[in-house]
Amino acid sequence: MGRADRQLVYPRDFRADRRYSLIVSVHGGPASARRPSWPRPHFDFTLFSSEGAFVFFPNPRGSYGQGEAFTRANVKDFGYGDLRDILAGVDEITKTLPVDKDRLGIGGWSYGGYMTMWAVTQTNRFRTAVAGAGIANWQSYYGQNGIDQWLIPYFGASVYDDPAVYARSSPITFIKQVKTPTLILVGDGDVECPVPQSYEFWHALKTLGVPNQFVVYPGEGHAIRKPAHQRDIMHRSAAWFDKHLRLTGPEEGKRKGP
Repeated sequence: MGRADRQLVYPRDFRADRRYSLIVSVHGGPASARRPSWPRPHFDFTLFSSEGAFVFFPNPRGSYGQGEAFTRANVKDFGYGDLRDILAGVDEITKTLPVDKDRLGIGGWSYGGYMTMWAVTQTNRFRTAVAGAGIANWQSYYGQNGIDQWLIPYFGASVYDDPAVYARSSPITFIKQVKTPTLILVGDGDVECPVPQSYEFWHALKTLGVPNQFVVYPGEGHAIRKPAHQRDIMHRSAAWFDKHLRLTGPEEGKRKGP
């Protein structure tokens, strides 16, 4: 990714002689983009910069803003190229800034939730994860959601005609590779990324003994609207990241040399 394809928010009171945690926040869509903006009330990790973390907002392939070919670059390739782009951005950040490579986290909502579930099945680089309204299994998702027609232009066929292309990009296919503690969040009335997707991922983690927490918000759809639930999501996510990443970091986290 070029420099225009990402945003990085520095920790509050940044000091070059300290090492910091890094949280990657993947946008939804996938055909969307994250641009500079004030923090939003729903699931905006910008706020964690005030807790002492770098926050990285990548715009990997599939995002808007880099031309039609770039936006279509994840067709029949959900997860694969997107994650390579994200990890390339993480590599550059950890190479040039005082980031502790052992304190990396990832999170996202909707397609970002899917990418979070996907990431932890593909790499153990992230110490922890927060998956909001994610998609664990594209095959079962096809028959559960209320907006399934959007899938055909991306996968090239319905799941009934080409189930293998859906399985290829499904986190559940690679679930036994997960070691990353994961917080799973979803609204109970979500028709875009239905609860069974989060339940399927949680059930697998529970069965495999991977640390997790699963929260379903009553009376909520795809976007969480109730202020109490919005606050709970941010407080719960902050506590989860802090538990596994030490967002602020102790004095011994000071950087030792270049």
